Amino acid sequence: MEFRVLGPMEVVHDGEQVRLGGSQRRAMLGFLLLQANRTVAASRLLNALWGEDEAPRTARKILQNAVYALRGVLACASDGSSGAARLLTRSPGYMLEVAPERIDLHLFQKWVAQAREKRAQGAPEEAAELLRDALALWRGPALADLVEVGFEWPELVAVQNSRLDVLEDYFDTQLALGRHHTVLAELETTVQAEPLRERLCGQLMLALYRCGRQADALSTYSRVRNLLVEDLGLVPGQPLQRLQQAILTQDPALSPRHTGPGPVAGLTVAGLMGDQPRKTVTVSAPAAAGNGARAARPATGPAPRSPEGRSTGVTADRGTERRWVSVVSLRTQFVPPPGDVSGEGLEDLLDDAASVVGEQIARFGGTVTASLGSVSLALFGIGSSAAEDHVRQAVSAALAVRDTLGARTASAAGTGGLTVHAYVDTGEVLLRHSAKGDVPIVIGTVLDESQPMLFDVPAGEVRVSDAVRRLTEDAVAYRPSGSTAAPWQAIGTRQVLARGGGLLAADQSSEADVLCALAERTRHRSVPHLVTVVGGAAAGKSRLLGEFARRMAGRTVPVRVLTAAAAPDAGPAHLQARLLSLYCGVRPGDDPLTARAAVTRRTEALVRSERTARWFLSRLLPLVDPALAPAPADEVLDAWREFFHRAARDEPLVLCVDDLHRAGDAEIDAVAGLAGDAVPVPLFVVATARPELLLRRPAWSGGLAHATTVTLGPSERIATERSMSIPVAAACGDHVQRVGGQGR
Repeated sequence: MEFRVLGPMEVVHDGEQVRLGGSQRRAMLGFLLLQANRTVAASRLLNALWGEDEAPRTARKILQNAVYALRGVLACASDGSSGAARLLTRSPGYMLEVAPERIDLHLFQKWVAQAREKRAQGAPEEAAELLRDALALWRGPALADLVEVGFEWPELVAVQNSRLDVLEDYFDTQLALGRHHTVLAELETTVQAEPLRERLCGQLMLALYRCGRQADALSTYSRVRNLLVEDLGLVPGQPLQRLQQAILTQDPALSPRHTGPGPVAGLTVAGLMGDQPRKTVTVSAPAAAGNGARAARPATGPAPRSPEGRSTGVTADRGTERRWVSVVSLRTQFVPPPGDVSGEGLEDLLDDAASVVGEQIARFGGTVTASLGSVSLALFGIGSSAAEDHVRQAVSAALAVRDTLGARTASAAGTGGLTVHAYVDTGEVLLRHSAKGDVPIVIGTVLDESQPMLFDVPAGEVRVSDAVRRLTEDAVAYRPSGSTAAPWQAIGTRQVLARGGGLLAADQSSEADVLCALAERTRHRSVPHLVTVVGGAAAGKSRLLGEFARRMAGRTVPVRVLTAAAAPDAGPAHLQARLLSLYCGVRPGDDPLTARAAVTRRTEALVRSERTARWFLSRLLPLVDPALAPAPADEVLDAWREFFHRAARDEPLVLCVDDLHRAGDAEIDAVAGLAGDAVPVPLFVVATARPELLLRRPAWSGGLAHATTVTLGPSERIATERSMSIPVAAACGDHVQRVGGQGR
């Protein structure tokens, strides 16, 4: 008789499965198999079957009946040998006596131990074969049939984690043998399922790098870093950071090393990510001086000062100086014209892009220090006479590159073009001056950390760190990006936007004050509120919404702000899907598996009951994975609305919806429903729309107790209509208000 627990539980005798009976009987046998040949207390069995303090009064009788039935099953399937499985009574409970080799879990553990011994002896081929055989025993999650009906035991979690540990050992062994191409596909799938296991992510990064996909390797690091920051408030461990730096510097240790005509004896990820001295990436400036890494002695002497007040200056070592600089990382991506897959004209475009980058960086006082393929790195503030506002210059240069290349691409319609992705950060670096007076070597972790951020920046956007935003918000307009790693999107310099009408008009400031006051009232009273900003195409609705979101995101009291825009051609539930994705941390371009995992994590964090969580997920997951069968529309709407009500109970929440008039009827109903229920939650909803919305819905928000309509006229009329508007304090009433123009 054989017992299989690495997958759905099976008991096999003479090649046929043995019928075990109901779930309670199967669960009891499964738990005893995890503790084979050890006595399990009856109280522990009761907790495993029903949970602590939830067993019925007749639980012990039910347990005894299950024991009796299982003994009958084992006896009928026994072949009469001395090694047959037996269920024995052993105080204070029961013991399943069985030959260990008849349980697949024992075989798995035995082969893994042998593999690790072979590996320690320097026999990676034999170790890889044993690990492959051990992993082949798995037919799915351990005791999957019991997990499906709700049984959750710490022992099961331990067994499942042991499989992941062994899988990592297997990948490590294969990488040591130089088989990165062989395991790459399986590594990618495994990392999608387990995105927070840093060793797995390191193995994928190494395999991608060895397969010539350096950009994808750095993108993998960026994804895991963002997940750790957003979900746990952590940064990747030092081993993974060292691996990322090795990829950035193209460390020769990353390549498989041959010791002869035999198998490749390359380094493993464990070796690469082990306890080694951290290497610092160095970038020479300018590029003509060379980009090689050079060691610098630790600086001594007084600490430097940053633009925010920290000390800065030359250290006691005459050739070493600490300085606060700004870093601009730029990536260009070729977009071929429609129907053209040949890439014709790519070289000319890339050459043109390099010229534009160099010109604009130099125009604002920066230096392009390195270029690798589509990625360029520029520094501001490294000169001896650098201006104090190099942070603003860096952001201005990134915006200028974006606008210049965007304009050239637009003017060359039909010939293909380039998309621009930019990230700006600021931080302290070490400058090492040469005796000849050449431009110094620049060393600092801010250089390393900037480049991976590029792969999360959408096309045509300039993202910046929070430190950059704080230092430049008087000169540059920003909006929240929705990303924790790169939290702000630069819209443009305020001077340029003011000339083009891109900034919030000064005479609209009271409307922003009204929205902020209503949002603050909602937070204090924990009562949902819906504000609709109505105006024509030139009224500045989107600018008002952006300014409001910026003010709320910058408040000292934590308030979560999510912004989405209606898109008529994006599907009937685009708004619901977009807001759900933003809240759960699903990024554009994430695959369905990653999106589902993110929504599942957030739902389970909000909902304590497993059954209720399953109800939510069955209705919400199709919003982020269209391949799943959708639930009835009214049930999806109920689940979505309740989800955000629960989210607002967890933390004050502001939802901003732009261009609601472009949404479908179902989406409009969804937005109205958020504030339609008198539930005690601090949920504030702001929607902008053209007057067409009121034509479609004449009684829009009229039946809601907590609703306000703000009507905007063209910007030049607002000043003359100011006398008709109401004070901010009055706008905090529950009835419908009139601001800056016609009422509802």
